[in-house]
Amino acid sequence: MPSLTRARVWVAGPGEAEAVARLLIAFRNHNGLDWPSDNAFLAGVERLLDDANTDYVLAAPDDDAPPAGVAQLRFRFGLWRAGLDCLVEDVYVDAAARGAGLGRALMEGAIARARERGARRMELDTNERNAAAVGLYESLGFSAVHNAYGARDLYLRKHLDAGKDA
Repeated sequence: MPSLTRARVWVAGPGEAEAVARLLIAFRNHNGLDWPSDNAFLAGVERLLDDANTDYVLAAPDDDAPPAGVAQLRFRFGLWRAGLDCLVEDVYVDAAARGAGLGRALMEGAIARARERGARRMELDTNERNAAAVGLYESLGFSAVHNAYGARDLYLRKHLDAGKDA
């Protein structure tokens, strides 16, 4: 696939809930999951689009194409930086749009949006076996080892509900 030169990147508006949900459902399917339901994704996206602390960044290969990439940004005040932190979640690019720079354009747009909102730090997690994602994030300045301890930062989780993957 040729290199992407005209990517369009923007912050999703309230009327784009279906486009965002479509991409997140594709991400769910890519991960081999069948839950949450399509309806739950759409309802959740609609709710988060109304949340002032959440943005969805969308990316398309060009001005005439539908969105083929999404990243969810969640903002909160962080004590350690005395300002906003931006948690990057659910970064996904459709398989047909990969390899041409859309993921880079999407993440550059996410970084720009975090800066526009005044964030002082961005954090994300990815599986360490996802070499393409790790390489992209590192090339953009994200690091798992640039910290006071010198060891890798780990993202840990504990499910508190009785959901399907608890």
